[in-house]
Amino acid sequence: CRHAAPSTRPMARRILRLGAPIGALATGALAGASRKASSAAAPEHFDFLVIGGGSGGVASARRAAMYGKRVAIIERGPDRDQHGQRRGGGYGGTCVNVGCVPKKLMYTAAAHFEAAETAPGYGVEMGKPRLDWGALAAKRDAYVARLNGIYTRNLDNAGVTHVEGLARFVAPREVEVAGARYSADHVLIAVGGRPATPPIPGAEHCISSDGFFDLKAQPEKALVVGAGYIAVELAGILQALGSSVSLAVRGAGVLRHGFDPLVQEIINAEIPRSGTQLLTNTQVVAVEKDAASGKLTARLASGERLTSLDCVLMAIGRTPVTAELGLEATGVQLDGKGRVVVDEKQETGVSGLYCLGDASTSGFELTPVAIAAGRRLADRIFGGAADAKFEYANIATVVFSHPTIGTIGLTEPQAREAYGDANVKAYKSVFKPMHFALCEEEAKKPMAMKLVCAGEEERVVGLHVIGIAADEMLQGFAVAVKMGATKADFDHACAIHPTAAEEFVTMGPWGAKPDGQGGIVPTPVPKGR
Repeated sequence: CRHAAPSTRPMARRILRLGAPIGALATGALAGASRKASSAAAPEHFDFLVIGGGSGGVASARRAAMYGKRVAIIERGPDRDQHGQRRGGGYGGTCVNVGCVPKKLMYTAAAHFEAAETAPGYGVEMGKPRLDWGALAAKRDAYVARLNGIYTRNLDNAGVTHVEGLARFVAPREVEVAGARYSADHVLIAVGGRPATPPIPGAEHCISSDGFFDLKAQPEKALVVGAGYIAVELAGILQALGSSVSLAVRGAGVLRHGFDPLVQEIINAEIPRSGTQLLTNTQVVAVEKDAASGKLTARLASGERLTSLDCVLMAIGRTPVTAELGLEATGVQLDGKGRVVVDEKQETGVSGLYCLGDASTSGFELTPVAIAAGRRLADRIFGGAADAKFEYANIATVVFSHPTIGTIGLTEPQAREAYGDANVKAYKSVFKPMHFALCEEEAKKPMAMKLVCAGEEERVVGLHVIGIAADEMLQGFAVAVKMGATKADFDHACAIHPTAAEEFVTMGPWGAKPDGQGGIVPTPVPKGR
């Protein structure tokens, strides 16, 4: 989200189509006249046309412009439907507007509340913290608005034309926006996704992760539904800020897919210990609203009823925003969830038409993945890098839970399946970090780390951590894992003491391996690194 250096390119033309509301597809007689008028003239043509002004689309557009190409980006804008629900994020997409960025700001607010719990252990009396939700939300929204401006200025500085409105394909590489047509030699679909809504009675009374950022006041009592990282994060934020929170999941716990068992065990124990009511093996089947009080009641599949709720937040997954694009005019294939089917190079099988991010079948709904994939796509198309593509392997990711989680590579079960039990060794450490050394026991949060190693050389194929500052420590270790580091490489790095991160480079037996007879044999010092 940094400012780009001032560009020597001409400033982009910002086009605002007034023939229809931003984000709305023109219909009726006016739309017909617009299409008829535009059909008489050739569409405005570009080298590269990007549909979607989220992080991935903007990154790809700016990269293409750096190669001197004529580029346009079409962004739907931050519009809402007739019920006030968001349909478009605006420049920066979900991440900037209703995702990573405002979520991290709310998480940081929660971290200040948690500091009040641990401070007395160090002789610092802070008293019971009080949250001004309105002030926090206003400052958060102003910060997001500033980022929106940075995104548009960066596009201007790069010489990228930006068009606001809903794009609809009329041919594989041609779209219509409020009656005007645009075409390109290469077109990228990067429209992202939106939160899924369950088909249950009373769903209209619920909010999504988008709606979380529309809350005008802090809910005193909230129910969060979902077992994925979004549900875990938002439930944790609300609980840490002082709300009474229940978290309902279909299975036996949260984060059941893609996370190492060690991480799963600790987070599923820590959530109820922190004060959140964890309701497992259940589903919400209906939500009712009391007309007089505005309070909500959620009915569970078990028959249990949760009453006097101020908020029911559904975080049950996301769906791609592809239905309104007119993709039937392109020939691309969609999977059962409406995502555009692509290969490892973001190609759809239709010449000159590509897709990345949440709207594609790439499989990783992460902002940095979309950004990197978009840049590599532009490198390949316009930069002469014929083999350029994003590598969808060993992708580091973090969950801003309480405590935080960081993970990269294979879980221990995945590694054993891939390499065989005899070829996998896991090293782990579970402890209470020094940060909590002087705190009362109830204020201490656990920490756990695991290295999953494969083969005789013990290459690190998985690294997992849960605990304080896991989010900040993971990035450096991710570089090591991507480079193919071994357990011996980790041991050869001198520890930084006293830190929690040093556990990753001191796991026993340090500088050695078990000899299979109860002893150890030293590992050679790595050479040539």
